[in-house]
Amino acid sequence: MYRLNNNNGSFPSSFRHELGLFDSVMIVIGSMIGSGIFIVSSDIARTVGSAGLLLLVWFIAGVITLIAALSYGELAAMMPKAGGQYIYLCEAYNPLIGFLYGWTLFLIIQSGTIAAVAVAFAKFTGVLLPGLGTNNILITFLGLNISAGQLLAIFTIVILSYINIKGLKQGKLVQNIFTTAKIISIAGLIVLGLFVGANSHAIVVNFSNIWKGQWIHMSSGKIEWITQLSGFSVIIAIGVAMVGSLFSSDAWNNITFTAGEVKNPKRNLPLSLLIGTLTVTIIYMLVNVSYLVILPLRGDPGAAGIANHGIQFAAEDRVATAAANIFLGEPAAIIMAVLIMISTFGCNNGLILSGARVYYAMAKDNLFFKKVGVLNKNSVPANALIIQAVWASILCLSGTYGQLLDYVIFAVLIFYMLTIAGVFILRKKQPDAERPYKAFGYPFLPALYIFIAASISIILLVYKPQYTWPGLIIVLIGIPVYLLKNKFG
Repeated sequence: MYRLNNNNGSFPSSFRHELGLFDSVMIVIGSMIGSGIFIVSSDIARTVGSAGLLLLVWFIAGVITLIAALSYGELAAMMPKAGGQYIYLCEAYNPLIGFLYGWTLFLIIQSGTIAAVAVAFAKFTGVLLPGLGTNNILITFLGLNISAGQLLAIFTIVILSYINIKGLKQGKLVQNIFTTAKIISIAGLIVLGLFVGANSHAIVVNFSNIWKGQWIHMSSGKIEWITQLSGFSVIIAIGVAMVGSLFSSDAWNNITFTAGEVKNPKRNLPLSLLIGTLTVTIIYMLVNVSYLVILPLRGDPGAAGIANHGIQFAAEDRVATAAANIFLGEPAAIIMAVLIMISTFGCNNGLILSGARVYYAMAKDNLFFKKVGVLNKNSVPANALIIQAVWASILCLSGTYGQLLDYVIFAVLIFYMLTIAGVFILRKKQPDAERPYKAFGYPFLPALYIFIAASISIILLVYKPQYTWPGLIIVLIGIPVYLLKNKFG
């Protein structure tokens, strides 16, 4: 399916292999860690209501992410081409399935995430410089409130896209610097939290009855009712709570998009997936343990004091800031804002760098705008980077990225399941293909991933229909688009 056609003119016709193992690992880690780990534990805590279940939700997310990464390693080593998951789906199924993935990636998954991460950067910039925050509305146009933060978000997208248009060396330098700084900063906070901020009261309250959960149902910021969890309701609550942890653990597959630029890809792609996802899983578990030894999980939204709000009702869900405030005092808000700015900036660089390679691969197969399938003089898909930046910027202005991202996890899970099922299919279709690395634990672990992901998807379909049906509809709209593209070219 995938074709690498020569470009017209003097521009290069192939990518440069400039990503080593360290660079690849930094793309995996940097793309995964954005702002989610600093925020979503509050919502998870409200849904499961116990320390044990909170950690279990993050553990399950880490385990299935690891299983998926180990399974993807076989496909990545087998087909080390730009486009990654899009290529795997085309080969295992047909061009339509590959297109639907690329369509959804462009429309929601990648561009929507880029927009949301950019706005998160601006929101926390507003902590330092309120004039640049998302609360500073500058103009109202066609019913849309345009804030300084939205314009700052667009500016960061443009800057990062420009850096990546200048070449892969520039893009990976930004990635390596910001991801390294992010890891060091988070490690420092974990150590401080565990050994300086540890609170005996929080430890006793959180770990004395570690599995007794409750689900706080909220509406318009107010508690409507509380369900005590037992039996099957525990499984339902875990499945619903997985939305936050899975979203925070997503984007690990972005390194496969850049496979055409990885040195020794048959070795480094599987290895970077393993090292990157394992590192992030450990970081996420340790961060949540540090939250639990600093703050009580359960809280009262109407009570005074950060500790009394608990993890569940941290102000604006900023649980990391609340935890840091316990041992850093007033400077915590500024310190955490800087850390999240570093984290989101580096995260977006990885997303921007990687996503453009998928649209380039689609264009090579005549499934995207033809000019997107051209490399510039720096051997990068500049047109793909530009069109991605334009659409992500529109999403920033529209303010719809938040709603779009609510739909992402269900659509993402569908394509992850299809891709991992592709490991089984390609073993049958292409039994003699070179496989330098074979999926760890095959067939049991890949099958386990499909079972767990399908179970979570069904739970979300039934109990969170507002998150699932719209995402499924967006995927399906791609079918007539594909048919029209084929008919009219």
